Amino acid sequence: MATSELALPQKTSGAPPRRRVRVMGAGKQLHAGPVTYVVLVLFALVSLAPLVWTAIAASRTNERLAQTPPPLWFGGNLFKNLETAWDQAGMGTAMFNTIFVAACITVGTVLFSTLAGFAFAKLRFRFSSTLLLLTIGTMMIPPQLAVVPLYLWMSDLGWANQLQTVILPTLVSAFGTFFMRQYLVQALPTELIEAARVDGASSLRIVWHVVFPAARPAMAVLGLLTFVMAWNDFLWPIIALNGENPTVQVALNQLGTGYIPDDSVIMAGALLGTLPLLIAFLLFGKQIVGGIMQGAVKG
Repeated sequence: MATSELALPQKTSGAPPRRRVRVMGAGKQLHAGPVTYVVLVLFALVSLAPLVWTAIAASRTNERLAQTPPPLWFGGNLFKNLETAWDQAGMGTAMFNTIFVAACITVGTVLFSTLAGFAFAKLRFRFSSTLLLLTIGTMMIPPQLAVVPLYLWMSDLGWANQLQTVILPTLVSAFGTFFMRQYLVQALPTELIEAARVDGASSLRIVWHVVFPAARPAMAVLGLLTFVMAWNDFLWPIIALNGENPTVQVALNQLGTGYIPDDSVIMAGALLGTLPLLIAFLLFGKQIVGGIMQGAVKG
């Protein structure tokens, strides 16, 4: 690491030896020490431990999992258990339904939250602060309180046991609106919007050519978070859907039924439900992090 030394001037000749202050070189990259790598490796191992144990349990038999001590390495029944879980839970239909539901929820949440966040961040209208406070206040209400009235509403619409029952109530979120509002306050200069209006751009054109490009990094992050939450959602889908038209989490719930549940098959089903998220993160995680760094506001 490049550094420079500055000698501090002394007022008297009888003063102690001059101290040297080490100053970081401008524009130089910081390098992590060995302790940092050790801590990061430990955190990575702790984070991966549940996933590794799920894969180990999915590769064993139910009898071996019941023994003490439990297995600490992979067995030879992984593909057999995966096939059993796929057939018993109807994972083909469940995967398609979950991908469709999560994609619709992600697109709707990102689109509507960005528009609402832009309105709260840069537009001036009456009661904007009150509406923002009400929006944030809805985050304090437990979602369990809305289950009964929401189900009655969906039943009146004739949407019981249909995918739109899961999609419609989550097309916009208070968290997404607040998240995009906070990002656009700093990332989108007001002068840029005013310049676009002076050039004769309509509101729709400003949103498409100015707001969306500026909000792209935050939209990517919000999209990833929303997709993960929609994929893992269990409470509302298990109430609104049945076993004939399930999502992944509803389908996995069927593996735990029976007089003696097969834990190895349950773990195999959990592994099947987790793999799409891991693949999506491995494919798009780097681009999302890069988008955050490109969209950072420099002081």
